[in-house]
Amino acid sequence: MNNTVKTWLGKSREELDEIYRNAEPGNIPSGDTHGTAILAGSIFSKIVAAFARLFAWQGKVFDLFCPGAQAGLLVNKITPFSLSFIVAKVYRDKSWLDGKDTIVIDYSKTSFVAKAIRDEIREIEPGVYLGKVWWGKWRVLDFALTRDNVD
Repeated sequence: MNNTVKTWLGKSREELDEIYRNAEPGNIPSGDTHGTAILAGSIFSKIVAAFARLFAWQGKVFDLFCPGAQAGLLVNKITPFSLSFIVAKVYRDKSWLDGKDTIVIDYSKTSFVAKAIRDEIREIEPGVYLGKVWWGKWRVLDFALTRDNVD
């Protein structure tokens, strides 16, 4: 696990929100990413992250096909076998958290199962993204995405 992401597992939701607010959107990821679920402010965050990675969600695979790599699709890697399910559109828009530019992962028109889910991510350092998960208009979780080929 990336060292930055390890530190996020010990932070409160407010601390993670501050990191997110101070970041630019960065580049939309391309290709395979590794995901870490973050249950902010919980003493069990490391256990939840390990359990989620092992049994539920391993990350996302981005396919950017629009000019300038400014939009595309992604699929989530889920189950212990990293099967690709749950498609989403990826594009830039305003964040629901602070109204600033962000990268949106939108399931509303691509997934029956995750129709009410919207993710937002910002690149905190090269290849390391902090994300917010919304269910409807309620914030439910934080997460991290990392790329293997970035140090």
